[in-house]
Amino acid sequence: MRDSDKVQSSAKGKEYLREQIKEKGFTQEKLAQVAKVSTDTIKRLLGTKDCPNGVERWPVTNIAKALGIEPTDIVDPKDWNADNSLPPEFESLIAEKIKTFCGRQFVFKAFQQFITENPCGYFTIIGDAGMGKSSIVAKYVSEHKSPCYFNILVEGRNRPELFLKSIRQQLIDRYQLPNSENADLPTLLAKVAEKLTLGERLVIAIDALDEVAQEAGENLLHLPTTLPDGVYFLLTRRPYSLGRKRLSVSPGVPVKELDLRDNKYVNYNQDDIKEYIRFVLNTDSDYKDRLRNWIQNRSIPDTTFVEQMADKSENNFMYLRYVLPAIAKGDYNDLSLKQLPDGLQEYYQNHWVRMGLEAKPGQLMEIVLYILLEIATPIPCEMIAGIAGVDECDVAQVLEDEWVEYLKKQQVEGEICYTIYHASFLDFLKAKREMDSKRKIFKTVNQRIVEYLEQGMA
Repeated sequence: MRDSDKVQSSAKGKEYLREQIKEKGFTQEKLAQVAKVSTDTIKRLLGTKDCPNGVERWPVTNIAKALGIEPTDIVDPKDWNADNSLPPEFESLIAEKIKTFCGRQFVFKAFQQFITENPCGYFTIIGDAGMGKSSIVAKYVSEHKSPCYFNILVEGRNRPELFLKSIRQQLIDRYQLPNSENADLPTLLAKVAEKLTLGERLVIAIDALDEVAQEAGENLLHLPTTLPDGVYFLLTRRPYSLGRKRLSVSPGVPVKELDLRDNKYVNYNQDDIKEYIRFVLNTDSDYKDRLRNWIQNRSIPDTTFVEQMADKSENNFMYLRYVLPAIAKGDYNDLSLKQLPDGLQEYYQNHWVRMGLEAKPGQLMEIVLYILLEIATPIPCEMIAGIAGVDECDVAQVLEDEWVEYLKKQQVEGEICYTIYHASFLDFLKAKREMDSKRKIFKTVNQRIVEYLEQGMA
């Protein structure tokens, strides 16, 4: 674990720390000075100051050294020595999601209240594509080192067996669960619950339940209908109809939903959106200088830019993730602030038109995107070129230069493969497919896919 990782003092550790401070003749202020930490940190470890997220490891080490005791006298040994690192399969995704994370404290406070008031339960965050659900989960997991799973439709990482395999290994590693290699989720949770000390909790975070690929019938990901005390699930999903909820629980199991679209959260959402815009404008080293040049060349006051971009975003972080870098790169040098697209779907359509795909359908870049949509799993450049019947270099140029912000690049069995980055852009392309009654581009693409696969089998 890193020195910056956070831990919490145990009930026994609080009492022992209090005794040691008195025995060694320290005041809290004097100990803080010797250990080179803040007095508030000592108060948090003593439990006299609220500390829901814990304190970093290095102050604990310093305090223990100053008192001549071990850090494990303050923090439970299994917490201090546990390898609560992030799952390698999600490490890069989490890092990317939290890089420019802003706000959402109202969500975290609501969840903290839920786990404080209930012995166990399911807490679900609901919101449209681009409202920051995945980033909320990533931030929570990064802060608390919780076991987690991110369902990713475009990578095929969205099946119950993959979820169980990942969570099982995370729980075995974290809690040293013997003979659990083939255990189902309820069994694993029961074993963990037996190891939880008084006041200790297990939170499992799961993103994008709406992207799960599973036959109808049971709960999504076979989530259990009952939960042991001390066990909580933090879930996210898009809005759903009642028939698609697929999260049935036994009577008495607490369940709560926080819908980001609810009117009572409008002001919170707007404040967080504005905080994000200000962050990119003033702090983001990749874009702040060029973005500021754009608004200064148009004599736009910062406050006006922040207000109007927030309105145009329609409280959608994904819109800002695309549009603010596009402004910085000069894609909108011919437009005024008022002329920028309104909302995420208009942004996609605007970009589609500006790339010339509406006027001249059937271009290679359009074919490449449709291939990625239809294959729906990560595929290498060579395969895309084979299906399109063009040179691999031409496809590489499209992937790397013209659509890079829409695609995710990853290594699969030693090959660089590509998938569509976000479900909202996937939805946009699916809508294009539904309107493609005249051009028949999808029919052509599907025929090429069939022919390519048949050649590979021959």
